[in-house]
Amino acid sequence: MRIRAGIAGIVGLVVALGVTELVHGLYDLVPSVLGSIAQVVVEWTPGGIVTQGIELLGTADVPVLIGSVVIGTLAVSALLGILAVRRPALALLGVALLTALGIAVSFVEPFINPVATVANVVVGLLAGTIVAELMLRAAGLREVKKAALEAAPAGTPGSPESPAVRWRETGAGSMSVGRGGFLALGGGAVVAGLAALGLGRLLSGGSQTASAPKRLDLSNEPAGKPSGNEGESDGGGKEAVTHETLPKPPADASIDLPGMPKLITPAANFYLIDAALTSPRVNADDWKLSVKGAVQNPVEFSYKDLQEMSTLESDVTLSCVSNTVGGGLVSNGRWTGVLLSDVLKEAGVSRENISSASRQLVGRSVDGWTAGFETDIALDGREALVAFGLNGSELPVKHGYPVRLVVPGLYGYVSATKWLSEIELTSWDFDAYWIQRTWTKEGPVKTQSRIDTVKGGDNLQAGRVPVGGVAWAPHRGIDKVEVSTDNGNTWNEARLASQLHPDTWRQYVYDWDAKPGSYTLKVRATDGEGVLQTAEDRPPHGGGGTDGAQGYHTMEVTVA
Repeated sequence: MRIRAGIAGIVGLVVALGVTELVHGLYDLVPSVLGSIAQVVVEWTPGGIVTQGIELLGTADVPVLIGSVVIGTLAVSALLGILAVRRPALALLGVALLTALGIAVSFVEPFINPVATVANVVVGLLAGTIVAELMLRAAGLREVKKAALEAAPAGTPGSPESPAVRWRETGAGSMSVGRGGFLALGGGAVVAGLAALGLGRLLSGGSQTASAPKRLDLSNEPAGKPSGNEGESDGGGKEAVTHETLPKPPADASIDLPGMPKLITPAANFYLIDAALTSPRVNADDWKLSVKGAVQNPVEFSYKDLQEMSTLESDVTLSCVSNTVGGGLVSNGRWTGVLLSDVLKEAGVSRENISSASRQLVGRSVDGWTAGFETDIALDGREALVAFGLNGSELPVKHGYPVRLVVPGLYGYVSATKWLSEIELTSWDFDAYWIQRTWTKEGPVKTQSRIDTVKGGDNLQAGRVPVGGVAWAPHRGIDKVEVSTDNGNTWNEARLASQLHPDTWRQYVYDWDAKPGSYTLKVRATDGEGVLQTAEDRPPHGGGGTDGAQGYHTMEVTVA
């Protein structure tokens, strides 16, 4: 009995999730209930546990989290199905609580239609409850109640002679279809629910918004100015608006080898690590960026305002502070946008007037996520961007559409605000999202290097073996890369591709004359300031530090 009741509850939940996800896919102002629950779990989970999850799972952290949420909710639904046999009133109360929870977590998401969101949760869970009830009746489980009813005094509303009871018993008995029919009914409902869920997930990722952003074309944009609440003043004239693009990377900036990452990472392959499990859907026509806080002239920009300012392309390597030594949470992109310093200039901010009240620049996402860094970094001459393009196209939604921050030389957790809606200048006392979760406050990217053309555990053939990969120290550049084949006892200087830009990674290769035996390979880099990458091994978080991994990428190989 319990197994069939539990199955009925699980099938009902699958149908409910299928309905809600399908509606989410059809109408993006209705959030994903499943994603919203997972997002709340992230927000309530202690930062150290979230960090460990990212370090352990990398880009698989989101699927694992959502899978865990699904398993947990399936367990709850199974319990409700069992409860529905003996205590249907309590089971209905449980469904009501689930409905309230689904509505509450859905309202955590920005940019939703409240009425449609509430209706989606209610209809979804109602559909699931009806399916579960039909399965319980089909299995004849409602007949279990007869034994209790037969003990009621004759003539009472709950007695066996009651017309209502006889109707319920007759209905329950006539609905019993046996084990095969029960499984067929449940299987059909599961297939329908999963199909709706899958279609909803597919539709929710199939707009601009995601896989095929439009190409950028700024060549014919007219000059314009942002609107500020203290009026406009151009000092009697306007600077010429320019839209600078970069030439194709020179051939000598790349080394063509199997396993070598592309010099410019395709948007589809760019690493993704977010606190937001579902990407906010922002209408660029309604979007605004406000610059406020300790500024002389609070100002507001539309998407069109930014594109009508002088823009440029900039090649910048971004990396996640959670990236382990030799890990893949690093990518190199060609970004398009407006200099952050130009945006701050419109608000009256300069290096000369930075004070203790404006020491920190905080980027705030449309969903409230924050990242902060020293304001001076935005004004020290580096090409920090308010970016709206990646690799010649609009930003994909998952990478921050319509606008994000890109700051060379800083880890993403202190600088790379996606879905940017506010820039606030404030004091250093403010602690942004990840700082509240025990990461250090400054976040400069450490000099790192990685072996890509050889993998740990490889069995290699004797002879020439190219050992190559990438090294990066954004804003400082890479001057030298060395490879050791004897566990660091001796070092061999690698051949470098030309440096595309000091803000990007640099490819290298060492042509190793490999002899038969077992070897320990290591790689290390020296940055553009002459500083050698540290050899001390340390994980991204813990082990004496909370500011990123360090050490030499090391692997064991065999040569036959």
